[in-house]
Amino acid sequence: MYVPIRWSLAKRLALQGSQTGGLIAVNIPFLDLKAVNQRFAGEFITALQRVLDSGWFIQGEELAQFEGEFAQYCGTQYGIGVGNGLDALTLILKSYVELGKIGLRDEVILPANSFVATALAVSHAGLAPVLVEPDPLTSNICPKAVEAVITPRTRTIMPVHLYGRLAAMQALRSIADSHQLLLIEDAAQAHGASAQGRHAGSFGDAAGFSFFPGKNLGALGDAGAIVTSDPELAACARSLRNYGSSKKYHHDCIGLNSRLDELQAAFLRIKLKQLPADVEARRAMARRYCEGIVHPTITTPGIPTPAHGPAWHLFTVHTQHRDALQSHLRSRGIETLIHYPIPICSQPAYAASQQKSFPISESLARTVLSLPLYPGLSDQQRVIDACNDFKTH
Repeated sequence: MYVPIRWSLAKRLALQGSQTGGLIAVNIPFLDLKAVNQRFAGEFITALQRVLDSGWFIQGEELAQFEGEFAQYCGTQYGIGVGNGLDALTLILKSYVELGKIGLRDEVILPANSFVATALAVSHAGLAPVLVEPDPLTSNICPKAVEAVITPRTRTIMPVHLYGRLAAMQALRSIADSHQLLLIEDAAQAHGASAQGRHAGSFGDAAGFSFFPGKNLGALGDAGAIVTSDPELAACARSLRNYGSSKKYHHDCIGLNSRLDELQAAFLRIKLKQLPADVEARRAMARRYCEGIVHPTITTPGIPTPAHGPAWHLFTVHTQHRDALQSHLRSRGIETLIHYPIPICSQPAYAASQQKSFPISESLARTVLSLPLYPGLSDQQRVIDACNDFKTH
C-alpha cells in the first residue's frame, strides 16, 4: 500500500488541531518534497530506464560518474558513494583507524548541539566523543572551546557545518595543524556552502555528506558520500564500504555493507546539475527573511559577508518565545520545525558520560525555530508578515 511521505506529519497536525478546537490546514509546508522533485520527473524516468536497461544496479557506471562529478564540484580528488550520511562519517573514522592514524578510544572533538548522527559515527568507530559548546552567534563549533579540551588522546576535530553555514574552518585548520590532528567535516547539511571560492568538503582531510531526501542535494531514498584528496583514505573507505573487500571474496578488514546504488546515483547526477542554481535561490530567500523579519524578539542569523556563502539548508531564528511563535505560525497555516529540540549533550545515550554542563547548547535548543525555505516556496512574504505580526503578550 502506498503511504504518502507526509502522512505522519498530517496526522500529527490533526492531533495538534484537535487540542485547539479543530484541524489546522497547512498551506505553507516546511518542505514540499513533491514540488522540489517534480521538476526532474522526466529526467528521472529517463534515468530509471537507463539503469534498467543496463542490468547493473550496484557499483556500476552511474555511481562512478556521480562520484567523480560530486568530487569535482566539492573541489576534491575522490568521491566515495555510501549508504547514508552516518555511514559516510563512520567510514572515514574507521578508515583512519585501519590506516593507523587513530587508535581505538582516541578522542574526537565535536559540537554538543549537532544532530546525534555526528556523535554516533564516533561511537560506531570505537572512538570517544568529546563535546564542546558552539559559538552562540553562529551555532557552529567554537574554535576556542575546541582548543581548550585537546588532550594527549585527541586525534580528530570534527566540525559540523550546521544549517548549511560553514564552521570557522581557517581557525580550526590552524588548530588541527598545530596539534597534528585530523580535521573531518560533517558536511551533511552543507552541499554548496562556500568560502573564499572553495566548497564545503574541501577544507578538511575528508568530509561526509548526506543525501537524505530533505537535503539541498537529496536522493529519492537514503544515500551519502565521502570526499577527500587523500588516496589512502579513499582506497580504504572504498574497501570498508564493501565488506572490507577490494577484490571479490577477499576481505582484508572488517567492513560494512554501505553502498550507494545505481538508481540513486543516477538521480543525484541529475540534481547535482541544478544544485548551484538552487543554492543561489536559497541565498536570495534567506536574504529576504533577514531583511524582512524585524520583530524585536526574533533574531535572524544575519547576512554573511560576500566571501562566505551559506548553503542555507535550514533558516533558523531564535526567540525566547519559541513555542508561542511556533503556535502562532501554525495558526496561520505555516509549518515550522525545531532543529534540534534535544542537543547531543542532553541525549540519554550521551548525557551520562558528560562531566560538565552545556548552557549555550541548551539555550539554543530552547530558542531555535526553523522557517520554511526551499526552491519553489511561493508565499515567503506571508511567513515574514506572520513573524512580524507575532504578539508576545
